[in-house]
Parts: sequence; structure tokens; C-alpha cells
Amino acid sequence: MAAKWSGGHSCSVLCLGVSAQGLVVSGSERGELALWDGGGSPAAQLRLPGQDDVTSAVFSARHPSALYAAHGETISVLDVRSLQEPLERFHVNEEEINSLSVNDTDGFLAAADDSGAIKVLDLESKKVTRSLRHSNICSSVAFRPQRPQSLVSCGLDMQVMLWNLQKARPLWATNLQECGTEEGSPQSAGQFLNPPLAHSLSVASCGNVFGCGAQDGKVRIFRVTGVKFEHELEFQGHSLGVSQVLFLPEAYWLLSGGNDGRVLLWDLGGEVGKQQKSPAKSLQRRKAQTSSRKNGKLNKVSSSGQAGVVPKLTIEHGEKVNWLSCADIKGSRRVLVADQSSSVSVYPLPE
Repeated sequence: MAAKWSGGHSCSVLCLGVSAQGLVVSGSERGELALWDGGGSPAAQLRLPGQDDVTSAVFSARHPSALYAAHGETISVLDVRSLQEPLERFHVNEEEINSLSVNDTDGFLAAADDSGAIKVLDLESKKVTRSLRHSNICSSVAFRPQRPQSLVSCGLDMQVMLWNLQKARPLWATNLQECGTEEGSPQSAGQFLNPPLAHSLSVASCGNVFGCGAQDGKVRIFRVTGVKFEHELEFQGHSLGVSQVLFLPEAYWLLSGGNDGRVLLWDLGGEVGKQQKSPAKSLQRRKAQTSSRKNGKLNKVSSSGQAGVVPKLTIEHGEKVNWLSCADIKGSRRVLVADQSSSVSVYPLPE
């Protein structure tokens, strides 16, 4: 059973953020922010100016009391030690922001919006240093751990892109509609009816592996190799779109949340971990995939190849998942779920 954190919001919670020290913040419709203590009571609350929906909230990597919150086209900088009027405001996006990410040196903040733009802000000069672009709504952006100049993004144009801040064009891009699917197959026909619009991204702590959740109910896993990435794995546990994916700090444990009201925990260590340990096997696998493609199908991501990937834990949450997060609370790991309600649901994660 879930514990419910209530009293922080009067409307639907849209996003969650957890600091390096375990502080939890939530943002909701109408500009509401709430900071929670470990017991599930709101420690502080704030309504941001303009009352635009708070769609993303991220803590600074190096200053755990500094919080960046996106509401409408604005990014507010707040000090959670005294949750009052924003210390600063940035208005660099032209449409509503969907996702924020700060790199782990605290040098850059990326903001992805409904126009498809990703504005990259230099936090020292407080100026936009890069403007990157998708052809449709950009739903998620994430800097890669240990690589402060590198980020990945995805959007409703079905594109997943790898960027380096020294270049304005993507280093590499993949269209999910073509990813591991051959034209004319039943899968491609299904994708035509329910296209894989990309909703969420998360990068594993190694910085080289990332996951993407899409509207077709699938999670796709990619591995970055130099200036490109490979489609390594895909699997399906949701009957509707995957709204959220989140890699846990442990190597290759992934949470996914869907419009079907389910939250699933996946252990991908046996699938992606073994590839990292053995470069020779990885090379053989790439050669095998190349020959498979020539033969008209990609075995690694065919339905028969998914047999080993089953969820380790299924949470029947029952409501469409808006956001997933994870925090250590009173010495044990908890999954935090935001949905259409005004409360945050908290589930224990087995050791």
C-alpha cells in the first residue's frame, strides 16, 4: 500500500525533484511548489508568480539548497532553506517548458519547451549559450553524468538526439519509428497506428546508457559510443504510453511509469551490463545486429528477444503517472509517484 503525502497542493502534481541530500520538492498546476519533510508533511509551500503550472523542478548538483523550477516560459531560481520569492528569474524560452536539466558541474541549465527548442543557459554569465531544436514539442532533456558538455533529448517528433554544447546540430539522431523495426512488419503497422512519440528520458549513472519511454508503451535502451548511440534493447510492460522513465543510482535498475497507471521496476544489468564488461562481445553483437538488419529484421529487439526482460516489481498505482522519483527516506528507498491527484504517493522499494 502507498503512503500518501497530502496537504502540499490543491491541484494535480505534475513534477517531483529530489536533492543530493534527499530533500523532496513537488510542483503542481497553478504555480504551487511544496517542500516535504521525511515524514510526508509539507515543510514549506510557495505559489509562484503568474500561477503557471510547475512542469519541472531540479536541484543544483553542487548546491543542494538551490532549486530551478519551470513554470510557463519562466525558470525561477529558489533557495529551499527559505522558500520565498525567487532569487532570480530567467525568461529565455518562448513556449511552455516541459523539462529542465542541470549538468553535474553546475555550469549549464537546459530547458526544453513546446516549440521544440532547448535553450542552454550558462549559469555563470546568465546568458543563453546554445539554442538546440526538435521539429515538434521537446518533451525531455537530460545532461549525461560525468560529461558536462553532453546531453540527450527526445520529443513528439519521435526523435532521440545526442548533443554536444560545442555544436548547434545534433551529433546523432534516431527516429523511434524506424528504430529496430522493418517496414511492412506487424510492429511497424502498429507503430503507424500508435506512433512512438517520445515522452521521457533518463541517463544511467555511468553516463553511457540511457532509456526512453514512448507512446507505444515501449521502453528503449540506447548506448552512447563516442559521437553516436546504438539501439541496444527494447521491451514492453505497459499497455498504454510510457510517460516516465528513471534510472536509479544502482547500475541499470530502471523505473517506468505509464498512462495505464502501472509503475514497473526493471533490472537491466544482465542485458546492458554484460555488454559493457566485454568489448569483444559488444563488437560481435554489433556485427550480428548488422547482419540481422541485412536479413530484414533486428533480432536483439524482436519480441522473441525480450523474453529475458521482465519487471522485477509491478506497482498497480491505478492513476496515470505524471512523474516518478526516488528518495532515501528514514534509511530506506522509496518510489515517489505524482499523478492526477493533489497528493504524492510513496511506495517502499524492496532491498
